[in-house]
Amino acid sequence: MGAKLFGQGPGALTQVFSDLGGMPVALPVLTCAIAYALWRRALRLAVYATLTMAAVPALVIPLKVATARQGPLTEAVNYYPSGHTATAAVAYGATALVLLALPRPAWLREASWPRAWMMPVAAILLTTATGIGLVLHGYHWPLDVLASWCLGPLVLAPLWWVSCRSRRRSSG
Repeated sequence: MGAKLFGQGPGALTQVFSDLGGMPVALPVLTCAIAYALWRRALRLAVYATLTMAAVPALVIPLKVATARQGPLTEAVNYYPSGHTATAAVAYGATALVLLALPRPAWLREASWPRAWMMPVAAILLTTATGIGLVLHGYHWPLDVLASWCLGPLVLAPLWWVSCRSRRRSSG
C-alpha cells in the first residue's frame, strides 16, 4: 500500500511538509518557547522541555539501529521509526505544552484569542503534515511515521504532567 502513495501530491509541497520535522525548522520553534519560558522564570518547565526534546534521538536512534528497516526508495536501512516525525511531534507538542502552561500576558488575557485548544491543534496539524509529506515524498513507509506518532505522546507525557502542575499553580 505504501508504495502506491509515493510521488503523490505536489512535490514542492510534500518537501515543505517533510522539512517541518527537520531540526533546522522544528528545533528553533521549540527554542523560542523555551526562551520565553525562561524569560517568564519558568525554569522547571524549560528544563523539562529541553530534556523532552533530548529524549527523541536517545530513543529513536537505538530503535532505528535495532530494527534496521530499509527505506522505501533506497537500499539504506535505519528508517524505522521516522526521526523527522518524532522530532515534529515532540518539538511542536512541547512548544504547545510550554506556551499553554505559562500565564498569558495581560494584553492577551483580555482578548479571546488564542484559545487553549489552538496550540495543541496546531501541533497535531504540523506533525500530521510532516508525516504525510514524508510518506508522499517517498522518504518513509507509512508504518515508520505511525510509529513516531505513537512515540510522541509517550515522550511528551512527563512534560505534560509538569505543564499541568504549572498551569494549576499559575491559576490558583
